Amino acid sequence: MRPSDLLCSRPQGLYCPPGDFFIDPVSPVDRALITHGHSDHARSGHRSVLATQETLDIMALRYGEDFAGTTQAARLGETINLNGVSVCFHPAGHVLGSAQIAVRYNGLTIVASGDYKRQPDPTCAAFEVVPCDVFITEATFALPVFRHPPAEDEIAKLLRSVGQFPERSHLVGAYALGKAQRVMRLLRDAGYDRPIYIHGAMAKISDYYQSQGIDLGQLEPATVETGTKADFAGAVVIGPPSTFADRWARRFPDPVSSFASGWMRIRQRAKQGGVELPLIISDHGDWDELAATIKETGAREIWVTHGREEALVRWCELEGLTAKPLHLIGYEDEGQ
Repeated sequence: MRPSDLLCSRPQGLYCPPGDFFIDPVSPVDRALITHGHSDHARSGHRSVLATQETLDIMALRYGEDFAGTTQAARLGETINLNGVSVCFHPAGHVLGSAQIAVRYNGLTIVASGDYKRQPDPTCAAFEVVPCDVFITEATFALPVFRHPPAEDEIAKLLRSVGQFPERSHLVGAYALGKAQRVMRLLRDAGYDRPIYIHGAMAKISDYYQSQGIDLGQLEPATVETGTKADFAGAVVIGPPSTFADRWARRFPDPVSSFASGWMRIRQRAKQGGVELPLIISDHGDWDELAATIKETGAREIWVTHGREEALVRWCELEGLTAKPLHLIGYEDEGQ
C-alpha cells in the first residue's frame, strides 16, 4: 500500500483512514492520538483521546478534567489495535510524557515523531530511534545555522552572571511546560541549591513534575506582596516570556533579562527582544540532530512538518531519500 493510504493530511491534521483516528488534530475529532501536552498539539474537545498517562495528566491540568469525552493511557512500547491498525508510543525526549507514535498496517510502518530532541534531559524519557519505512519529522530548527550548544554550558553562563551581579535578579523566560522545568533541573545539577522563584503560571505543572519524581528543589512564588524588591537581589526568577513585558517583571531589582530558547542562536532576535543574557536551550532537535535521526531510522521516505521544511526536504533529496513537506497548519513554537 502507499504511505498516503495509511496517513494523509486533512484540515484537522494527520489522519489514518483505516484506523479512523487523527494524530495531534488542531480541531475537535472523534478519536485523537496526542504526542505531547503543548497546546499546539494537545487541544481539548475531542470525543476520545489516546496518549501517555503524563500527557493526559498535563492536559487535565491545563484544560480541566473534562478536556475530552473519554481518555485512554498508552504505555510506552505497548501495541494497541485500532480498527486493525497497530499503534505504539515511543519516547520523544521533548517534554515529560512526550511520545512518537508508530503506526503499522499491512507491513508498512510510519512514525509520527511529534516534537523531539536528542540532547540529554533528566526531566523526560530519552528519544528512542524507531526503525520505519516513513519518518515524519518536525523542522523547527531545520537550518544549518541552528546547532545547539550543550545546555549545561548555557546554564553555566547564567550562573556566572548571577555571581557577577549579586545585587540584580535574573529573570529567565522559559515556557511553562517542559522548558521551565528543564532549566530548574539544569540549575540543580549545576549545584545551584538556593530557592528558585517562579511565576504562578508555572506552579501546577512544576508541582506535577515533582510528583513524578523529578526533583526541582525548593521553588517559591515570585511575588513581592509579602516582601520587598531587595528580597530578590541575586535571585533566579523563571516565568513565561510573555510576562516579561508587563508589570510583573518590574517588581524585581534591576533585572537581568534572559530567555532560554533555540531562537537565541539568532543574535538579532535576542537584541530585538531586549534579551540581555540569551540562553540557547531548546527542546527541539537542531540541524545535526534532525539529520542524524533521519538516517538512524532507516526510513526511505521522509515527511517534513511545522518548521523550515524546504531546507530539510532538499537535504533529504541530496541524501537520496524521498521527501516532501506536509504543510500542516496550526503548529507554533510553544516548546521551543
